[in-house]
Amino acid sequence: MLETLLLNFLFLLFPVVIVLIFFENRTHSYNRKMLILLSVVTMILCIAKPIKLEMGFIYDLRYIPFIIVALYGGYKNVLPLYIVLNIYRFYVGGAGTIPSFLYSTAVFALVPLFSNRFLKLDPKGRIVSATVISLLTMGCYLIILSRIVGSLDWQFWILTFYALTTHVGVICVIMVLIEQIIANIKNRDRFLQSERLNVVSELAASVSHEIRNPLTVTGGFLQLLNKSKTLTPVEKGYIELSLQELGRAEQIVSDYLSFAKPQSENMVYSNLRAESEYTKNLILPYATIHQVEVKYNFNNSLNKSYDRNQIQQCLINLYKNAIEAMKEKGGGTLSIDITEKKHNIVISIQDTGIGMTKEEISRLGKPYYSTKAEGTGLGMLMAYSAIHKVKGNIEVDSEKGKGTTFVITIPT
Repeated sequence: MLETLLLNFLFLLFPVVIVLIFFENRTHSYNRKMLILLSVVTMILCIAKPIKLEMGFIYDLRYIPFIIVALYGGYKNVLPLYIVLNIYRFYVGGAGTIPSFLYSTAVFALVPLFSNRFLKLDPKGRIVSATVISLLTMGCYLIILSRIVGSLDWQFWILTFYALTTHVGVICVIMVLIEQIIANIKNRDRFLQSERLNVVSELAASVSHEIRNPLTVTGGFLQLLNKSKTLTPVEKGYIELSLQELGRAEQIVSDYLSFAKPQSENMVYSNLRAESEYTKNLILPYATIHQVEVKYNFNNSLNKSYDRNQIQQCLINLYKNAIEAMKEKGGGTLSIDITEKKHNIVISIQDTGIGMTKEEISRLGKPYYSTKAEGTGLGMLMAYSAIHKVKGNIEVDSEKGKGTTFVITIPT
């Protein structure tokens, strides 16, 4: 029995290890298809090599990959597993074929209902939820089996003990491994993003410093030339235009320098109320033009030290992107919610726009990547950089055609 149990555990580790080693850096859609395929193989292997007890009872772990895929992927992703499970079970045959079909149908109908709620939980909550669902699933199966068997002798209670402990223990271990892998991937992405932002910040500071010197010299000579009495009005007009453009270039350089690092004169210690209301009022006319309703809620008492200009620009960029995402749909609703959770300031920016794919989300904040044809990506880079400088985190949840939610968590 122990050898078969360990073999089944190896089957369940198979998809996790294969994807982690060979497919971690592939696109999200490719990983999803591969995980479904490997889960199908794992389920078939679990059915083919059941765990046999000494008294003659047998059971398998087919519903562990089934439940995990149903919770993480919903109906769409677990459907192939449901089809293959029943086809293979009918192929194997035996007295329990019809009950197995009815039971798998019930599990297929009920478990994916909790997928959306499950994905919103923290890692510990997901581990506990999956374990509890596995326990309830196997418990219901054993209750139905007890009705069929009729007499409940000691052999049935031994089966119950082994089945429940095995399912609970194995799914708990698998879930811990999955959540640790997800956490490692997120930490790696954060580290890479942090490195990108540091490189861009250093480059911006270096280039801005080198450009400012010739701008200053050029501007000084133009101002001296502008005082000459031999210039015609047309020539003075040219010099005035040149000085205006130099001033604009100087402002751009200053913006890049402020992007590179927080400016001491802009640093404040506050709860974000002034910045959030200012940026909300600033974006209202733009939202009105594009038939976008703005809903605003502020409920935060926690304070944080930050660069006022950078946070304002970050919020403006995110609001503007949300409105432009809804512009293509003829309008919508922009919801801004700023609250506190434990020791964190949580900023939620939700729109009802065109949404994004997983691949598009994964590339947000990278230099020169934009979902808009005319975009440069520097606005999102600025937003990610500003949040990174206050040691915050941005999480994006989006569905194509339904909208996007940015959740910014800033520790205090």
